Amino acid sequence: MDFTFTEEQQAAAEAARAVFAGVAPDGVPSPALTPGAVAEDFDRPLWARLASSDLTGLVLAEEYGGAGLEAIALCLVLREAGKRLARVPLLEHCATAAVVQAHGSPELARALLPGAGSGALVLTAAAHGRSGHDPAELAVGARREGPGWILDGVQTAVPWAHGADWTAVPAHTGRGEAVLALVPRGAEGLALADQYSTSGELLAELSFDGVRVPAAHLIAAPGAWERLHRLLTVGTCALALGLGTAVLAMTGEYTGKREQFGFPVATFQAVAVQAADRYIDLRAMEATLWQAAWRIDAATGGAGGPLPPAGDIAVAKIWASEGVRRIVQTAQHLHGGFGADTDYPLHRYHAWAKQLELQLGPAAAHEEALGDLLAAHALA
Repeated sequence: MDFTFTEEQQAAAEAARAVFAGVAPDGVPSPALTPGAVAEDFDRPLWARLASSDLTGLVLAEEYGGAGLEAIALCLVLREAGKRLARVPLLEHCATAAVVQAHGSPELARALLPGAGSGALVLTAAAHGRSGHDPAELAVGARREGPGWILDGVQTAVPWAHGADWTAVPAHTGRGEAVLALVPRGAEGLALADQYSTSGELLAELSFDGVRVPAAHLIAAPGAWERLHRLLTVGTCALALGLGTAVLAMTGEYTGKREQFGFPVATFQAVAVQAADRYIDLRAMEATLWQAAWRIDAATGGAGGPLPPAGDIAVAKIWASEGVRRIVQTAQHLHGGFGADTDYPLHRYHAWAKQLELQLGPAAAHEEALGDLLAAHALA
């Protein structure tokens, strides 16, 4: 079997590497020294460079100005973003655009996708529910009224909501159905309250009080919300992989130069063993990520496996959550006091790692989901 990436996927990764090369991880105030948000908006100049490199429309068809690529290419790009702690809504934007393209009405696609492809419109998604622990699709209710729908409820910790033009909001109809509503930021009845992530980014609690949504802006197709959630989860794993890659490289460089007793600390057995264990974590994160991304793309084409794609996604998120936490903790330990210096970017990577570890559910939640899948599907 050939596991190499296609030329198109490699080209997307190269383009992303070039765009993110100039991004400074410490380009905003330190979250450790800032009581509120490190910035009021995402990195707009970087977003413009991503748009000019055709990366904001990566997953869209050519008719919308996109490249027509899928989850693996998106994860390759997000891996590069994670290495530099890029402050842009690329994951939420591309995942939402992909679902609108696959499941949305023609009217909705015409309204959003050309702008999304060019980067002129910014999309995000609400995926944490009311508290961050309950299913996101149960936090908001959707009821029919006349030709449209009415939304009531709360979604918490919505990333980039203050700067995004549209938000994809999962909701329930009361009949066991999960639907997906696309809501503009200035919709009547929608209120945004400031929240802050562990990494210091500005989030928003979205309160829906009789928000009206036209029927064309609500996606009721089976599997739409599930696909969006899967893309967000796998994309989060890709960001964690990029972050872990950068931190392990920082640790190797530091321990190779830092000397004790006349020798680089990297030559000490205790240091080498810890670094080797973290390298194993990184390789496991990588292998499980590409398996999960491939299953998302293969499922679209009808390919199956012994477990549903949710099984591979759960495994990837377990490794991403646990692996990125161990990598940054070991990095802090091997850097000594230098790792806590706020003039050095390692503490920022640690804060981002904690945010990614818990985003869309910690390892324990995905272990429980994997256990349920294994109980429901007999493996030969």
